[in-house]
Amino acid sequence: MALSKNTDGAIAAVITVAIWASFIVIARAMTHRTLTPFDITFVRILGAALVLVPWGIWWVRRARKSDPAAPHWLGVSPLSFRTTAALGLAGAVIYPCIAYSGFFFAPAAHASVLMPGFLPLWTAVLAFFVLRTPIPSRRRIGLALIVGGGLLVGGASLLNAFDGGKVWIGDLLYLAGSFMWAIYTVSVRKSGAEAIPATIAITFFALLTFVPVYGLLALGGVVDSKLAIAPWREIAFQAFVQGFLSVVVSGITFVRMISHYGPVRTTMITAVVPGLSAIGAAIFLSEPLHWNVIIGLSLVTLGIVFGVKSSAAQSK
Repeated sequence: MALSKNTDGAIAAVITVAIWASFIVIARAMTHRTLTPFDITFVRILGAALVLVPWGIWWVRRARKSDPAAPHWLGVSPLSFRTTAALGLAGAVIYPCIAYSGFFFAPAAHASVLMPGFLPLWTAVLAFFVLRTPIPSRRRIGLALIVGGGLLVGGASLLNAFDGGKVWIGDLLYLAGSFMWAIYTVSVRKSGAEAIPATIAITFFALLTFVPVYGLLALGGVVDSKLAIAPWREIAFQAFVQGFLSVVVSGITFVRMISHYGPVRTTMITAVVPGLSAIGAAIFLSEPLHWNVIIGLSLVTLGIVFGVKSSAAQSK
């Protein structure tokens, strides 16, 4: 029995939000296991590639049947080499390496504020300079709230650095990871690539670049890798959660959300991710929610919703 459009959209929304929120909690929890941040990136790419490479081959063959001149790279990526490389470097190589490294220094609650929370800010700034997209005055207020929330969280970590704390390193890595994903987002928008072809393309690029280089460095003992001693269950779990769920499934469900709810309502729905992931970290990881994190999280969430509502009002 076919699902109604409303049911299909609701299911896609629940799956997307659940995966985005659990990604932060699970990534932080796995820092207490065996794999290093680069190991997790390695496994993430392989896990996603198992699904996306065959999908890419099928996608390219189907596209070339209707249009022999359709762009592709090596018969797998549905995009040209130049676009594949530009998107893949930011979205599939640099972003996960930076993001996973942050979880080894700072709590998941900080990631909740500084990664998905700051994404609208970085995206708006980059879109302004790259795509010449204006920033309306009401949206600037929302972005200011996001900055204020980030300062409440990251500022406390920087102050603790004088006492020898290293949480500030993770906070900076979270901000850098969010910035890299914003670069990927704006680059996708500029290239005109759709979500599924872009996801296939960046995974294939990472498979041909990061995976062999890191694999050789790990085998040669040049980098500190724990792949050889990690339990196979841990590797399989990371491949499934970080590769299949985070890269493949959430990419598909996010596209379904946009097709059903539109971009404005979709962004409003995903605005609950910072709050859910912070609560999840408190429940499952026993991470304390200090007053600065709670207020910072509230400001970031309010800033996201305020900015989206201002966009909706201007689009009417």
